[in-house]
Formats: sequence, structure tokens, C-alpha cells
Amino acid sequence: MKRHTFFAACLGLATLAAGGIAHADQLDDIKARGELVCGTLGTSQPFSFQDAATRQLVGYDVDVCKLVADKLGVKVNYKLLSVAARVPELNEGRVDILAANLGYSPDRAQQIAFSHSYYVSPQKLMVRKDSGLDSIEALNGRRIGATKGSSSEREIKRILDKSQVIGYGDSSATYLALQQKKVDAQFASELVLVRLVLQSPPTAPVSVIAKSVFDEPWGLGVRKSEPGMLTVVNQALDEAESSGVAAQLFDKWFGAQTPYKLERGFKIGPIAG
Repeated sequence: MKRHTFFAACLGLATLAAGGIAHADQLDDIKARGELVCGTLGTSQPFSFQDAATRQLVGYDVDVCKLVADKLGVKVNYKLLSVAARVPELNEGRVDILAANLGYSPDRAQQIAFSHSYYVSPQKLMVRKDSGLDSIEALNGRRIGATKGSSSEREIKRILDKSQVIGYGDSSATYLALQQKKVDAQFASELVLVRLVLQSPPTAPVSVIAKSVFDEPWGLGVRKSEPGMLTVVNQALDEAESSGVAAQLFDKWFGAQTPYKLERGFKIGPIAG
């Protein structure tokens, strides 16, 4: 009986060892593959978009994801996702990481793990200049447009609880609804709205209400089952902050030499949850 028990125990250990080899963690998988699959939007200038001259995918999120790939010593492959598909694509293993305008919320943090905050986004409201609406309070009870499935859509429903919030496929579709007077305001990140103001024709001017509804930290998304991956991602971000690379990337895409002319009012660090 003792010999039988001993052999059974050995067999069990062997099985566990084999299972450990068969089910290598995500970092091992990525390094063996030689490629990090990064989920991004591809339609959100200047975060991730197609350069008109080179036809290459470029942007702040694109560069930040490459920082992680460089840390791992692998190439990066970008997979374009819709806003609504971001979390499912990550959790179903079709991408390794998300760099996709991913705002932190406690609810979303139950589904995925967030890296340190690599961007902080003031969330604001934009209105037609002829609307007479000039404050957050004036818009409570009005029709508000936001990108469907985004944290902006969820949070504005909570904050302006008397308003009817209507979700659209992306920020361009929401902007069109604003111009067509289907909604009274568009709610999105400051960057998205500034870009739309720059593109707005003189015959249909829009303006952004100066006061932010709230400031939203953005993180890279990692599966909750991969703490080792999250550690490496945070190391890559922290190194970029301490070396000055993170500030350089911000200036490259948002700073004084860009149409946005924004100042960096944050540093990379843990998100307070």
C-alpha cells in the first residue's frame, strides 16, 4: 500500500510538472513567439491612427506599447479594436495588452488589471456655440452623446443622472449627432474634443466647456491572471518616466509643437483605486 501511495504521489508530481511546462505563463509565451500583440483603437488621433503619408499606425498609445515590447525584447504587432471589444479581446487571449484609451474605473478593474497611469485625461463637454449652454449644470437633463461602451458613456450617466445619454460608434459619429442637433452636448476626453474643435467648419462652430467633469487616469490593460506581465509593464512605464522618455513622448504628440499645445500635468504612477 505504501509503495502504491508513493508511486501515485510521484505520478501526480510528474503530471503537475508537465502541466506547468504545457501552460507557460504569458511572458514565456510572448518571448517564445517573439511578438507582443497590442490591442489599440487605430481611430483616435493622436493616440493611435494611420499616418496619411506613410500609411503606418502611429500615435502615443502606439509608442507606449512599443516601450513594453522593447522591455520584453520582442517586436510588436498592433491589432485594431472597437471600444466595446477591448476588454473581451484581452480576456479571451486575442491580444496580450491593451493600449486603447482605457480609462480606469472600479467596475472595469474587476474585469482586467490596470498598469500604472500613463496618461491622465480631463473629461469635458462640448456644445454648439449657438446653443447658449455654457456650464456642466446647464446640461443636466439634456441629451448627451458619448462613445458607446466607453468609460465616458458610463460616467456621464452617473454624474449627469437627469440626462439622456446616447451612445454612438465613435467620437466622429457623436460629433455628427451634435452638429445634427440629435444631442445637446458631446462628452469625451479633452484631447478628442480639442481635435474636433480644430476640424469644425467655421459655419458650425463648437466650444468645449472649460471645467472638466472629472479627470480620468488611463492605464494599459493586462489580464488579471497575469501578475508577472503586469509587473514588467509597470517596470517599462516607470523606467520611461525616470529616464524622461515618457515626457518626450507626451511632448511629441501633445506638446507645444503640435496643434493641441497641451502641458503635461501628471507623472506616471500607480492608479489610486
